[in-house]
Amino acid sequence: MFYYPVTVEQDIETDQFIVEFIDVPAVYSVGDSYEEALLNAVDALETAFFYLMQARKPIPVASPLNGRPGVALPVLIAGKVALHNAMLATGTRKADLARKLNIAPTLVDRLLSLKHKSRIEQIEAALALLDKRLLIDVN
Repeated sequence: MFYYPVTVEQDIETDQFIVEFIDVPAVYSVGDSYEEALLNAVDALETAFFYLMQARKPIPVASPLNGRPGVALPVLIAGKVALHNAMLATGTRKADLARKLNIAPTLVDRLLSLKHKSRIEQIEAALALLDKRLLIDVN
């Protein structure tokens, strides 16, 4: 669900590798090596998702890789993105979630902040209140 397929091409003029996301238009990453470009792509994806969350827009779900390379979100970021999408889908406001969790609204802001190191248990509890579960798949 949060393992995004990409295309990676090498620019002939600069010799850099360019990563483009299939499911997230206008998000690119570059690197001097294939590996560096994919590593930088995680930051590019997180930045794009930060702005989508600020605009209260849904985060696109990843399509199947179908043999293409992919970029996975870190587990904590994936949980925060899932919580954001669940809140939008259910029409749950931050204040509503704070009330259900019996916490201050500023703590909900932290739960949704991609830069804050929340505990994964807190994300799981918030998702559970929205009838969602966080599952981890190891490949």
